[in-house]
Amino acid sequence: MSGTSSTRSGGCHCGAVRFEVTLSGDLAGVRRCTCSFCRMRGAVVVPAGAGGVRIERGEDSLTRYRFNTGVAEHFFCRHCGIYTHHKRRSDPGQHAVNVACLDGISPFDFPAVPVMDGINHPNDSGGPERLAGTLHFVPAD
Repeated sequence: MSGTSSTRSGGCHCGAVRFEVTLSGDLAGVRRCTCSFCRMRGAVVVPAGAGGVRIERGEDSLTRYRFNTGVAEHFFCRHCGIYTHHKRRSDPGQHAVNVACLDGISPFDFPAVPVMDGINHPNDSGGPERLAGTLHFVPAD
């Protein structure tokens, strides 16, 4: 899990949506968020740069959800309901991708996932991005 950019393929659960993504920093930017929506969704995400998500199949199967300021756009497969990616509120030119949708990657591949303080979003607080904590996965023996 290096710190360089990489291109990966992924899709939703039912296969209606397939995409290719260029990740900024490969998998090094993995994170979660504490905002009301992310807390309930529970996804682990990685960042992708501007134009980094290219829908290869099923663009018409994607639906979007916006809330609060309406800046962030969260995309879901309208058939199976799986969240695939979103345009970020802090930088609408960037995306974040659900790691569970990437081929061969699982959220449980990461022993520690930083959790960002989305309750006190920098665009609301005027302060810097803050770490709220770290989520740890310890496999059973």
